[in-house]
Parts: sequence; structure tokens; C-alpha cells
Amino acid sequence: MKWLTLISFIFLLSSARSRNLHRAARDADHKSQIAHRYNDLKEETFKAVAMITFAQYLQKCSYDGLSKLVKDIVDLAHKCVANEDAPECTKPLPTIFLDRICQVDQLRDSYGAMADCCGKVDPERNQCFLSFKVHQPDFIPPYERPAADVICTQYQDNRVALLGNFVYTVARRNPFLHAPAILGLAAEYENALKSCCPESDVGACLDEKASVIKERAKLIGVQQQHGCRILEKYGERTFQANKLARFSQKYPRAPFAGLIKMVHDVKDVYKECCEGDMVECVDDWSELVNSLCSKQDVFSSKLKPCCEKPVVERTKCIMEADFDEKPDNLPSLVEKYIQDKEVCKSYEAGQDAFLSEFVYEYSRRHPELSTTVILRITKGYETLLDKCCKTDNPAECYANAVKELNKHVKETQELVKTNCDLYNTHGEGDFLKGILVRYTKKMPQVSTDTLLEIGKKMTAVGTKCCSLPEEKRLSCSEHYLSIVIEKMCKKQESTPINDQVAHCCNELYSYKRPCFTAMGVDTKYVPAPFDPMMFNFDDKLCSAPAAEREESQLKLLINLVKRKPQVTEDQIKTIAGGFTAMLDKCCKAADVNTCLGEE
Repeated sequence: MKWLTLISFIFLLSSARSRNLHRAARDADHKSQIAHRYNDLKEETFKAVAMITFAQYLQKCSYDGLSKLVKDIVDLAHKCVANEDAPECTKPLPTIFLDRICQVDQLRDSYGAMADCCGKVDPERNQCFLSFKVHQPDFIPPYERPAADVICTQYQDNRVALLGNFVYTVARRNPFLHAPAILGLAAEYENALKSCCPESDVGACLDEKASVIKERAKLIGVQQQHGCRILEKYGERTFQANKLARFSQKYPRAPFAGLIKMVHDVKDVYKECCEGDMVECVDDWSELVNSLCSKQDVFSSKLKPCCEKPVVERTKCIMEADFDEKPDNLPSLVEKYIQDKEVCKSYEAGQDAFLSEFVYEYSRRHPELSTTVILRITKGYETLLDKCCKTDNPAECYANAVKELNKHVKETQELVKTNCDLYNTHGEGDFLKGILVRYTKKMPQVSTDTLLEIGKKMTAVGTKCCSLPEEKRLSCSEHYLSIVIEKMCKKQESTPINDQVAHCCNELYSYKRPCFTAMGVDTKYVPAPFDPMMFNFDDKLCSAPAAEREESQLKLLINLVKRKPQVTEDQIKTIAGGFTAMLDKCCKAADVNTCLGEE
């Protein structure tokens, strides 16, 4: 479709004007949001982001079908630019998009109960539509890349249509992926085509680069969904505290006031992105990145190479940039936050401001810690001040604060060391088995397949983080474990598991991982009546491909622990030894099934 000219990928968003990112103040200056955003983004980028928005809500619609909706929105934008006072021009942008979706012919025939959302009033209507988005839906067939020679010819002859289809294809399969990320992936895809099409083996080159892009899309999606979950579940205070800790680690030379402003701006943009408001998401995210680059000398020496890149490539570069070196000779925090006689006075004068500065000062000194550890330390310090500032002698009350707060660091350091030693000594297979045993005991009610999926995700954290330098392991491990646990807790809301899982899932965001680690065997669990099919052995144990045999054995391990949650490690080793001996014997037998039955 000719409408989606993506030449602006290279210059994407560079024309965004500087403005206050707080929505109320920002939009008060504009009678028409749609006219304002259209003027900011210019036509081609506006069209691309409109396509992303519709593709993420209407995942079953064809490219051509959505192009008609995009044209309607662009036509309205033209009208509103000419006359901002026109009645339909004063509506909020999300309302304009959802109104157009609700006008789609036979919406109920294609989307069923989703059509009921149209009877609601915003913002409830939008929340309703968001609840019907399906990640990687099975009603969309897997993407099949055209033959190498065909795709290169398509790129040469009609680059616009090819990149337009890429944006559509990614958006409908990843309805929670933020539009700036999709546009960034499209730029990576185009760079891959540019570098691969002249190669002798175009197909191999494209497959390799496409695999990297696909993994990046998956990782970005996981991270963004986690950020949205924190904002939705725990609120702005926790989201901002988490971001402040991270930014203070990454930009330890930046002034406190500058980081606080950036945290507020990131929160505002994240809300737009999480709510599916992709036009404002793209426009405001680009402004945020441009603002950071305009102050790079103040924030970090690591930003210069990123800010010299084309605009669409900046975000990826900034996200992946190393932490800046912390300033030399930073004073100890003990004097200001423990020994100072005015601590309680400062705290009571403005608790949030005081604790925010504590997060900033502590984080910039400790780049090796995870943000969740820092939030636990901050919460511990807050609890201590709440208690001690009410006493006659506060200084005596919190004299041991350093020792108390360092317990959070020590617990996490020991856990990471133990797990990485186990992973690096015994390998991925034994590490996975250990996780499966521990977590099946904690929550035996969970299905075997889901437990195996959780175990594999936690093992992937070990694979990713335990190969890093020691000073980066803790932050990496706890960050990715928090994502796995949070996703598990989201499922727990609609499908309760057991009381102890519910307890941990209701903990503060930063305390969930330690709660799950400390969780023991579910003593209230009563195993289901014995089902012989759980331990059904046949010749597939011998003849199936290695990966399939391995998965079958892991499921047997989970089912064994489900039957006997109190089983000890020694008992498991004995059973595993007997199982291996059985396979060695029966897989060589003339009648494998008979042998397995007898054994």
C-alpha cells in the first residue's frame, strides 16, 4: 500500500517539539490532540503508528482492511489540522481510534464478546479492549519468509510495502509491544536487508539476522510487559522508585533533580504506551530520548555514540549502553543517613523526597546490586525511621541500621553464589532438575507442563546470568527472576494455586523473590488419587528423539514429587539410579514394552 511511506524511518520523530510531558499541562495548549500529534510526527510516521495501533487491537484483520481504517484516521487528522475547533477534533486520541474500531462492520462476527466493549465509556472501554489482546495468537499462522531472491526484489522494487507489512506483521503478533520498539525493529530489519541482499548466500544471512531480531523483539516485549505490570499492579510510586534506582546506577554523575524529572517523564510515557495509546507513546518517547541526548554531557559519557546514531537506533543503543563510572570519592552515606542528629527532622519534613534522595545516593554507589535489593534496603530503612523517630532516642534506636540493612544484600549475594556455583559445576540439566524439585514441592497443584515451563525459564536465567562477570550476576539474576515470578503471580490471580503462593504474590514488589525463595513444602497439599498413567512407560522412552526423551523424564520427576512432596534428595537419587538402570536394560531388550512393564 502506497500510503505507508516509511522513508521517515531514518529521520523518525526528529521533528518532535520540546514540551512538557505531563499530559494535562501538555494537552491544554492544543485544542485538538490529533492535529497536534499529526503535526509533530508528520504524515508518514503518523500513518505507520496508526497501523500499529489498529493491528494490535484488531489482530485478525488483513493489512488491506486496516489500511482503510488508517486512511480514515489520516483524513480526520487533515481536517483537524485545518480546523481544530471541529467537534470530532477535540476528542482524546484513544477515543478517536476506539470509535473507529467500534464502527467496523461485523465486529462481533470476527471478535465475539470484544464487541461488547463498545458499550462502555472510556477509560473502561479501552481497558476492556486491552483485555482481549492475545500475545502470539494461534489464529495467526507462523510467519514464513519469502524466498531470498523474492524478498530482495520486493525490497528493491517496493520498499514501502515490504516495510509496511513488516510493521503490521510484528504488531498483530505482539499486541503489547510498544510502537517505538516496533519501529526500531523495522529499522533493524531494513539494515539486515541492505547487508544481506548483496551476499552470495542471502537466505543464510537473513535467517541469522532475523533470528537475532526475533529474540530482541521477545526480550523487549517481556521487559515492557513487566514494566506495565509494575505500573498497573503496584502503582506509580513503586514504578518510579524502581526506575530511579536503575537510572541512578546507570547515570551516577547525573544530578538528582535531573534524574527525578526523567523518572517522572518515563512514567508518563510508559502509561501512554501501556494503555495502547501508541501515537502519543511514539511522539513523547522520541521527545524524551531527544531531551536526554541534548543533556548527554550532564547525564553520562556513554551516551555520545548513541546520540550520534539515526533517531530510531538511539533507544536500543541507550538501553544497552554501559553504566557510567561513578564519581570519585563519594562520601559515606552513614554520616548523612545514620549519624546525623537531624535525620528524623529531615525525614518527617518530606518522607518521599527524603527517601527518593536516599535511593539516588545508595544506587549510584552500588551498581552491582539489583533495583529490587535497593528497594528492600530502602523499605527497611523507612520502617526503621518510622519506628525510631517516635522514640526518645532515635539515634540509639537506629544505631545498628547498617548491619540490619546489609542483611538484604547478604541474603541475595549468598543465593546467587550458591545457584551459580551449582549451575557452573553441575551444568544446565542438573540445575533444572533441582529447580523442578523445589518448585513442585512449593506448588504441587500447578500442572506438570506449567511447572516444566517455569523451571525452564528459571534455568534460562541461570544460563544468562551465571556466565556474566561476578559483579553483574546479582542484578541480572534478580531482575529476570522477578519477571518470571511476576508473570506467575498474574496467572495466580485468575487461577489460585495455594495459600503460600497467594501470600507471596501479595507481598510488596521487591519482596516477592525472597518470599518465594523462603517458601517451603506445601504441607496442606493432598496428592490426587494415584493414576498409573502418570508413570506409564513405553518404548518411546528408548526410541524418541533425545530432547523428547529428556522432557518425558523431567515430567516423570515432577509427577514423582507431586505424589510424594516430602521425598528427600537421597530418595530421588536412588529412584533416578533405578530408572537409569531400567532404561539401560530394557532399551536393549527384544521386547522393550514387556521389559518396561516387568521392571
